[in-house]
Amino acid sequence: MKTLTAIFVLLFIQSFLFAQKPRARDIGIPFDGTTGKFNAITDVKGVEVGYSTIISGEGKNIRGKGPVRTGVTAILPRGRNNNPVYANWYTLNGNGEMTGTTWLTESGFLEGPVMITNTNSVGTVRDAVLKWYVKKGWYKEDFWYTYPVVAETYDGFLNDIYGFHVKESNAYEALDSAKSGFIKEGNLGGGTGMMCLGFKGGSGTSSRVIKIKDSTYTLGVFVQSNFGRKKNLTIAGVPVGKELIDTLNNELKAPPSYRQEGDGSIIVVVATDAPVLPHQLKRIVQRVSLGIGIVGGQGTNGSGDIFIAFSTANSTAFQRDQFTKIDELPNDLINPLFEATIQATEEAIINAMVAAETMEGINGNKSYALPHKLVIDILKKYNRIK
Repeated sequence: MKTLTAIFVLLFIQSFLFAQKPRARDIGIPFDGTTGKFNAITDVKGVEVGYSTIISGEGKNIRGKGPVRTGVTAILPRGRNNNPVYANWYTLNGNGEMTGTTWLTESGFLEGPVMITNTNSVGTVRDAVLKWYVKKGWYKEDFWYTYPVVAETYDGFLNDIYGFHVKESNAYEALDSAKSGFIKEGNLGGGTGMMCLGFKGGSGTSSRVIKIKDSTYTLGVFVQSNFGRKKNLTIAGVPVGKELIDTLNNELKAPPSYRQEGDGSIIVVVATDAPVLPHQLKRIVQRVSLGIGIVGGQGTNGSGDIFIAFSTANSTAFQRDQFTKIDELPNDLINPLFEATIQATEEAIINAMVAAETMEGINGNKSYALPHKLVIDILKKYNRIK
């Protein structure tokens, strides 16, 4: 009986693994740092991620009918537990939107999920979060108010963005489906119709486990990646974009005439269980910019590069009328968190690109998947791997 059970478990694990898309490390791309179990933002205990993905139609764009290539992503810092977390945010280039940041800056707390969608659906998703709170009884008080955090990137080259296809039900689906553990990547959720550094982009994640003195902490990153010029794409220090400059270029048959190469955005969410305070989270989230720079991002004028970081430590920090005691990591010990942020941001972006599949959207516009074999051949050519 034990033997049969062992065989069943092995077969289940194998089938689960084969169902997963390859990730950057799986195809041989090297990265620095030690990852968590899932190499995902969900390695930070309590963090959950959910998606709602909307894909329908093909051919000529008919406003209001499609084709549709969009969605919603939900990231819940403490799952379904309504307990605000210390947080802060930063923008490298502000041609984009992240709601709720005024009070987040003032209070130092993130009071609910982080939602990510397309540019024209921010309002719908924000309202849906408030209605979800009511439906779920998120607040027990009769009187309450809060400011949902909703961020966006522009998917209008593949998606009928002026058809306003994201509905409140999609935000509910993302919130209700949020879970811990493995996270699917690529053409999912808010990242469904995104393009990155000359190829198909989307949703990606990574994590790092670090040791500071006698304590071990985890830091995870999630990206909705939709930025950058192909010529700047750098993988493992190698100028992959320049090598592939004439290979599988995006086919934008009817894009807006004003589009400049490199226009787009990236939203980054950083989570950690290290006991850091809002002013320290500001310092941490600023380091996201360095991870983006490593892969070739430059924060161009048309890009909305907006990032948010939170800490799940200090679970009793949020109080309305009581004093509380908190733990704080000394500033002189914070450098490993900076390094982890940079490393995990770099890998999350490449994971999004490795997982993303070729997508054709409105008017036959097409964004091609990163060609895995060619990338590995280029890394070998530069003696980055053997």
